[in-house]
Amino acid sequence: MNAPASIPLCMRGRIYTEQKCHVCNGVMRHDDRRRAVLCPNHPDQQATSKFVVVFGRKVRKRFKDFKEAERFLDGLRYEVDKGSFDARDYLASNPLSFTKLSKQYLDKKEKKVKPRTLKQHQNYIRKAQAFFKETNVKNLQYAQLEDFIDSLEVKDKTKSNYLSCLSDFFKWLKVRKEIEKLPDFPSISFELGYRKTVDKQTQDLILSEVKRTTKHLSPKVWLAIKFLTTYISVRPAELRNIKEKHIDLQQGFIFIPHPKEKRPKIVPLIEEDIEILSKYPQGLPELYFFRHDKSIHGTKAGTQFGVKLLYKVWKRACNNLGIEGVDLYGGTRHSSAVALREFATPEQIKRATMHSTNFAFERYFIPDRQELQAMYEATRSVKESGKQVVNENSHSTNSQVADSSIKKMVRPAGFEPATPGLEGRCSIQLS
Repeated sequence: MNAPASIPLCMRGRIYTEQKCHVCNGVMRHDDRRRAVLCPNHPDQQATSKFVVVFGRKVRKRFKDFKEAERFLDGLRYEVDKGSFDARDYLASNPLSFTKLSKQYLDKKEKKVKPRTLKQHQNYIRKAQAFFKETNVKNLQYAQLEDFIDSLEVKDKTKSNYLSCLSDFFKWLKVRKEIEKLPDFPSISFELGYRKTVDKQTQDLILSEVKRTTKHLSPKVWLAIKFLTTYISVRPAELRNIKEKHIDLQQGFIFIPHPKEKRPKIVPLIEEDIEILSKYPQGLPELYFFRHDKSIHGTKAGTQFGVKLLYKVWKRACNNLGIEGVDLYGGTRHSSAVALREFATPEQIKRATMHSTNFAFERYFIPDRQELQAMYEATRSVKESGKQVVNENSHSTNSQVADSSIKKMVRPAGFEPATPGLEGRCSIQLS
């Protein structure tokens, strides 16, 4: 039986030395068979130090000991044989270091995302840079990513944000052919925090207080918050970025060019708001509509409303009315969406909020306490009737009992304002 033919191995690369032959002062050469660097004319003369491994045109590394140099060369040859050799892994410039590539990533992001989003990415990446430093990105796998996440002293939701940013970074690396495959990422479980909502009566009271306390600033402050309570598909950041050119009074809509959903939104205006907007003189198309009318408190006339202006105004109005724990987002968009449950189906409200996923939308429809109580009472009524649902007649009877109980449902009461005479109530809603 013939022995199987041996698989030819890569023989690329050589080990060189700066030493000369002690006899003839000639150049010493690497002999793979004898596993040494020696003089071709005087084989007994072998190099003992100053070794340099040269592999291709890019890889060049110095060693003091021949065994270490030979081991390094054998490793490179093995990588060539299995198809995993990448010269960039051995360059002194370390082009695949996490720090260098993540800086490039942030430079690319700067041109594609909003300043606020960029700032978040910068924060996440800089923390990762301090942890991974110059580590080759190809060496970052599940274990290293898990160690980084575990080192963060933040809440699970924030840890999930870090992982999301890193995942985007590695996807970018794969598209650029810097890595061949994505690493496995740790999973982080978290629960969204709770956000309070108010009923429409309380919302109107807060809105009136906003109007009263912002007369010295600009009537557009009140109008902006009014829009947030009406057009539940528009977020505060999207509202601030509306420019004069985005408002079309002739057709009656506002155009949102860069919403969170990543696709433009067209929001139809109600007649009442068209009439209000028509009273404002139109400026240049590129001017932000929600801008300061005059210089006040360090702000210049004509500048866009600040990021926190509407939130601060809303919270001040709530404090004046003795209402606690209701933020701008929960008191406007969330509250209006919840209130619509008595007038529209979930499918209709989802179209109004323009949510792109059911997961985000379903947070508005957590059953209220009294709604669940009514359902349980309906179940109890069916049980006490002593009738089994075995045919159409009995099914109809039980359905009538259940419907009767369900129709008695009322809005939940979870909050009583401190101000005397304020009858608004507050329920709990996920953020």
